[in-house]
Amino acid sequence: MKTIYILWIRQLKRYVRSKSRMIGSLAQPLLFLVSLGYGFGHVFEQAGQGSYINFLAPGIIAMSIIFSAIFMGMEIIWDRQFGFLKETLVAPVSRMNIMIGRTLGGATVATMQGIIVFLISMIAGFTPYNCALVPFAILVMVLVSVMFTAFGTMVASFLDDMHGFQMIMNFLVMPMFFMSGALFPFEGLPPAIATIAKFDPLSYGVDAFRTLLINQSHFGLGIDVLVLSVITFIFLSLGSYFFSKIQI
Repeated sequence: MKTIYILWIRQLKRYVRSKSRMIGSLAQPLLFLVSLGYGFGHVFEQAGQGSYINFLAPGIIAMSIIFSAIFMGMEIIWDRQFGFLKETLVAPVSRMNIMIGRTLGGATVATMQGIIVFLISMIAGFTPYNCALVPFAILVMVLVSVMFTAFGTMVASFLDDMHGFQMIMNFLVMPMFFMSGALFPFEGLPPAIATIAKFDPLSYGVDAFRTLLINQSHFGLGIDVLVLSVITFIFLSLGSYFFSKIQI
């Protein structure tokens, strides 16, 4: 447990001490929230769909979480290049504990960013329909954060080049985000796009956020939580396995 705690607190300290990282990681979600929320708001309202800010905010919260969580994998490559990972792996501790500590630290940072974006969204005009459900939305944030942090760790275990990691993650993350329904409703989509969205794990995170925050659901909260839990377990298992195989 001490190993997990030390690596967890290390991730938090690195995040809190890097002011530029904190600001930069929030820039893109805020850009999407303001430009799309106000730019397309009147179109959404004219279509009888209500407030687009309310519809968009859960998707932007998911966006901030997935980008922060997945790119935590880059820190593995960074630590490998500068020797910290080698020192960690040769220590007389379980690699499983090392992976869990790093994953929990990255997931905590991603959850913090999700909460910050949620608060900023409220300043921008977002209104949750039931504040009593906000703590449950935060629990879903934690689940989504763990899932994608483990995914980032799994991918980073194969790579030793930061530029390659960025290219691969952009190739995977951007389609995952745009196909998740974060920016548009699932109703009325072409069958091909709707099918792709069903295989996108982020779709279930976005849908769970919308269910809890604005009372709009496509898959159902039970299905969302079940799918997210299963995929999180799979990514944690694969991430732990491939992390244990890292050669320094």
